[in-house]
Amino acid sequence: MMAAGRRAVGEAEGFKMEVEIIEQDKKQNRIVFLLKGSSPAFANMLRKTIIDEVPTMAIEDVEMRKNSSVLYDEIIAHRLGLIPLTTDPDAYVLPENCTCKGEGCSKCQLQLSLKAKGPGYVYASELKSKDPKVVPVHQKMPIVKLIKGQTLELEAVAVLGKGIEHAKWCPGLAYYKYKPEIEVKKGVSDPKAVADSCPVDVYSVKNKELVINKDNLLKCHLCCACTDVDPEHIKLKEINDEFVFVVESWGQLSPKDIVSTAADLMQKKCDEVVRLVGK
Repeated sequence: MMAAGRRAVGEAEGFKMEVEIIEQDKKQNRIVFLLKGSSPAFANMLRKTIIDEVPTMAIEDVEMRKNSSVLYDEIIAHRLGLIPLTTDPDAYVLPENCTCKGEGCSKCQLQLSLKAKGPGYVYASELKSKDPKVVPVHQKMPIVKLIKGQTLELEAVAVLGKGIEHAKWCPGLAYYKYKPEIEVKKGVSDPKAVADSCPVDVYSVKNKELVINKDNLLKCHLCCACTDVDPEHIKLKEINDEFVFVVESWGQLSPKDIVSTAADLMQKKCDEVVRLVGK
């Protein structure tokens, strides 16, 4: 669905977009891909849609039953809201789209509870969720430290939301850069100086000649440190229709699901524009 959405937009503008996966790091919840045949406007629209529009679950309301810790109720509630929760997007709907009209029901809300006694730290893992698919991503996130005799009891409600409303619903970090293009002409006077100037090791020296490390080429962020050393023999420029795109998830959704959902949302918006214009 993700590729289909991109092709539909691209073909309407007279070009065809392609996606080439460069890196998938499940441990770091990170994906890097090359977006070919695109434009800065489209790449930025994808970035903004990921950050602002992809819905995730987060705690919205907290009812304190007991709190004898050193932290105010409001501070603990704020910390709870920023705990990333694994999200099952098919199991819940946005409150504004629910049949209960935002009053609260099992379709748009999830109940969580917490009971803890000191001494010791209270971790996110102590939040008890009524849905085993929606739990804290990072179980060892500390909420508060209790000393002997202190207690913390609360009830919380988690709902779907969007990053445009509050950062706690943002699914992750998304950014891009132009794909770099480097030309090295023969006759570089000091290959080692050029190689040492690059902060991401794009260059190396072999047989006293400056060569490009192909594995690191896409790490180039166009800082131009190399051209400052030898502007005559090194030419650096960006490719205007190719972008190195990076998505790092906070853990609520996988990076692949984040991009796929964003592409679907973009397609729906485009379809809606076509429908309205057609009227």
